[in-house]
Amino acid sequence: RHFCSVLVVLAAVKGAWQSGFFDQGSFMEVMSSWAQTVVTGRARLGGIPVGVIAVETRTVELVIPADPANLDSEARLVQQAGQVWFPDSAFKTAQAISDFNREHLPLMVFANWRGFSGGMKDMYDQVLKFGAHIVDSLREFRQPVLVYIPPHAELRGGSWVVIDPTINPLYMELYADKESRGGVLEAEGTVEIKFRRKDLLKTMRRIDPIYARLADQLDAQPCVLTGSPELPGAERKDLESKLKTREEFLLPIYHQVAVQFVDLHDTPGRMQEKGAITDILEWKSARVFFYWRLRRLLLEEAAKLEILQANKELSNGHIQSMLRRWFVESEGAVKAYLWDNNKLVVEWLEKHLAEDDGAHSLIRENIKYLKRDYALKHIRSLVQENPEVAMDCIIHMTQIITPSQRAHISRLLATMDSSSTT
Repeated sequence: RHFCSVLVVLAAVKGAWQSGFFDQGSFMEVMSSWAQTVVTGRARLGGIPVGVIAVETRTVELVIPADPANLDSEARLVQQAGQVWFPDSAFKTAQAISDFNREHLPLMVFANWRGFSGGMKDMYDQVLKFGAHIVDSLREFRQPVLVYIPPHAELRGGSWVVIDPTINPLYMELYADKESRGGVLEAEGTVEIKFRRKDLLKTMRRIDPIYARLADQLDAQPCVLTGSPELPGAERKDLESKLKTREEFLLPIYHQVAVQFVDLHDTPGRMQEKGAITDILEWKSARVFFYWRLRRLLLEEAAKLEILQANKELSNGHIQSMLRRWFVESEGAVKAYLWDNNKLVVEWLEKHLAEDDGAHSLIRENIKYLKRDYALKHIRSLVQENPEVAMDCIIHMTQIITPSQRAHISRLLATMDSSSTT
């Protein structure tokens, strides 16, 4: 809740040491003097090198020097609010993402943006262009990208759009702390658009009995059948005064209730229900979770590369389903639910991806079968497309196999001849 330097969260507190999110002494900030509303750097999470992008929540000062070629120009000091992407900070973010991608570093983003700056000068300085650069950089990223909304942080407006996981669904995942908020509009803005004063007055008349009675008395019309007269002017003014007093008393209360109701739509539970985030985390266990999650994603990526070398036609979804099936075959159907446990899956992947000669590896054994099936499929398709080379292929293969294998092939051919004759 308190405004403090984001470096305290990432690194540690100096003096009496308190741990930050990353390993002690591992965070190294880069481009620190440029676009200070965004913090970028490199760090280690449990020994794993990662790229880091975080948000400065405090207001920073931007010094624009005078133009030495213009005698009338003067140096200016510009205030830049925290939690906002300006043209320079958006460009810095896109540049950092591109650098981490070239270095093959996984990326962690601590998202706490309220949107992009929308002033005329910032539009002239191409803030939209640099926001599009962020999208392009994330779309081309080929390492795990973990986006985390910390406690009491929020992700709003266009900032949600440029780091939405649908930009790169194969590598991006979005997580939110249970105390965070997310949505295109803030609660106050949504109320101003969707639940204005007239809607609040209708709600008052429906719920509050005193307001409803005063409104009914004021709206009473003269009855043609009974001949009841209209309200006298003094009585009407008195009712209008009481009604206005009641409105002024109830409006702040009803407005606050409306804001709280709208805020319920921005909670992590609602975001997860709509499929906008992957999971809800707690700050005290976030470091441990991301450590095991990152190790799992890196090991799955290594297994995926080996599988693609065996069969390039497999899709990412097919590979994920194969890994899950192999895990169930290895651990048993009773433990299939453990596939969601990152730590246990990491241990299983490390065990079966190890290159020890004596160890049995279910993954490598299945990869051999995949490679064999893919080779047979490729050979079969080539022979079907070029039947004139079938005999040459058989002769060539008989020259490189052992005598026992040739004898086995002869028996198979004799069996096929006898069955066709019969």
